[in-house]
Amino acid sequence: MSEETSDLIKQRIAKIDNLKAKNINPYPNKYNRENYAKVIKENYKEGDDTVFSIAGRLRSKRPMGKAAFAHVEDITGSIQLYAKRDSLGEENYDVFKSFDIGDIIGIKGTSFTTKQGEISINVQEVRLLAKCIRPLPIVKEKDGVLFDEFADKEQRYRQRYVDLVVSPGVRSDFIMRSKIIQGIRQFLTEKGYLEVETPMMQAIPGGAAARPFITHHNTLDIDLYLRIAPELYLKRLLVGGYEKVFELNRNFRNEGISTKHNPEFTMLELYAAYEDYNYMMNLMEEMISGLALKLLGKTVLDYQDSVIDLTPPWDRLTFVDSIKKYTDIDFNNIDTVEKAREAAASAGVEIEDSFTIWKIANEIFEQRVEGNLIQPTIVMDYPKELSPLSKSMESNPEIVERFEPYIAGREMANAFSELNDPFDQKARFEDQVRQREAGDDEALMMDLDYINALEYGMPPAAGMGIGIDRLVMLFINTASIKDTILFPLLRPEK
Repeated sequence: MSEETSDLIKQRIAKIDNLKAKNINPYPNKYNRENYAKVIKENYKEGDDTVFSIAGRLRSKRPMGKAAFAHVEDITGSIQLYAKRDSLGEENYDVFKSFDIGDIIGIKGTSFTTKQGEISINVQEVRLLAKCIRPLPIVKEKDGVLFDEFADKEQRYRQRYVDLVVSPGVRSDFIMRSKIIQGIRQFLTEKGYLEVETPMMQAIPGGAAARPFITHHNTLDIDLYLRIAPELYLKRLLVGGYEKVFELNRNFRNEGISTKHNPEFTMLELYAAYEDYNYMMNLMEEMISGLALKLLGKTVLDYQDSVIDLTPPWDRLTFVDSIKKYTDIDFNNIDTVEKAREAAASAGVEIEDSFTIWKIANEIFEQRVEGNLIQPTIVMDYPKELSPLSKSMESNPEIVERFEPYIAGREMANAFSELNDPFDQKARFEDQVRQREAGDDEALMMDLDYINALEYGMPPAAGMGIGIDRLVMLFINTASIKDTILFPLLRPEK
């Protein structure tokens, strides 16, 4: 903290003490706010003598001797204030003049239009509701463009509350996030889906290949895992008779942090009985393009340096064909690990000694294919080895009915026809356990209760998981997932 900032804080604390000495509570319990800035301006009538009661944060102040102009901002926008000593009285005018930028204040007054044509409030009563002791970052605006915003991006994430105060665009981005989630709920509910909640602490983590966070329950004296996915519990509900279910909630994966990954993230998962992955492809296209049209008014979006067209249908490529298209490597003709290693080397992709043919293929895909999938593209029909919960094709048991949509070089979802054969599922779990024992700490654990559930009979079904944070990235045009999460995980400050 600079010496200048420290002095300002002391001055503002002194103002609090001064108010208390006058028996004025600087932190009152309540304020009767009856009106909003945007509504006042939208419904303005010349000569209206209605007394409005507004509250918000002071964003500017221009004292001019016996009068002062200011702007107060609430959730709907800002409105100008005009305060005169003759109208307020000397004591109240002095209180108004003592306000600092960032103070939360309550104002009562009538509306009028200044000579410059700006709708304003002629202040009749003022009240401090909460003192802003720490000075806000200075933000300048010219022609609707903000300058000198909260410059330190790391501090913006750490002090999101300040970021939201000084950056209207950031507030708008998180309102958009909320609208996306609301829109998804409405879309699925209208399609007959039931929203449910499943455990976030699980004895056996499942539903994805990821390293879990571990916690401990003291009373039961057992280790538990923060869930990596709700999948296996949602499919238990299909066994129980629900035919369409979805959950919107947090997942936790003990992995690296990047512009595309946060260890705690929001996921939509949904399941529909008697459907397959083709149904989910169409539903996903309809939902995402429909959200864009509803919330943005268009399906063609500017994103970073690209123009993204979400209009269905999207391009579709098999997993093998996508690798062939962007690397000329045809895994239909690779039948040994040695050939796969040679292919990886030719593509400049480093691999681990333990990798199998399809893990090598997946590494090539992630490093050489993903970044090329800018326009919405559905990559489908994956090797069974890479998809331990997906249902095999009847025409080819080694390939599963699975797809992942990619937009702007990022995976946006994962979906497949669900495996409901308990014998096949157990065999795949056993294979995952072998991989885990060989050192793969992201391989699945054996879940015998889930096998038990399948033995009661789960109908044929399709399921899908969509990363909400990445979807929001697309809609608000940001390259960092941190811009979509109000309080992203960061390294501790030194």
